[in-house]
This record gives sequence, C-alpha cells and structure tokens, in this order.
Amino acid sequence: MKTMSAREAKNAFGLMIDTARAQPVLIEKHGRGVVVVVAVEEYERLTVGQATKAKTAERDVEAARK
Repeated sequence: MKTMSAREAKNAFGLMIDTARAQPVLIEKHGRGVVVVVAVEEYERLTVGQATKAKTAERDVEAARK
C-alpha cells in the first residue's frame, strides 16, 4: 500500500488517482492515516462481497428457523 501525506495527495492529485488504480493509497494527516483511496473496481468488489455475505447469513438464519 502506498502512503502519501494529505499535502502530497492534494499537490499530486493525478498521481494519487493513477496510483490508487493499481494499489490502495493511504492518506495521512499529521502522520496518522485518515483515509484510503481505492479503485472503483476494488470498492465494488469489497461492497458486493459484503452484500453477498449478508445475504448468505440471512438465508442461513431462515434455513435454521425451518
């Protein structure tokens, strides 16, 4: 994971976007991580994965009730 300061991210926004398309970018403020920038594809993979897990858990609960 690449790390950039908030100032670096602001001053090199295009570079941050290009980097985030290849790997997550941790943005730090005052030396502490505050956000992670990821590509849309990675975000969708993560959120769809969570939705799928939730649906599976819901089905398991329903099956256990029967």
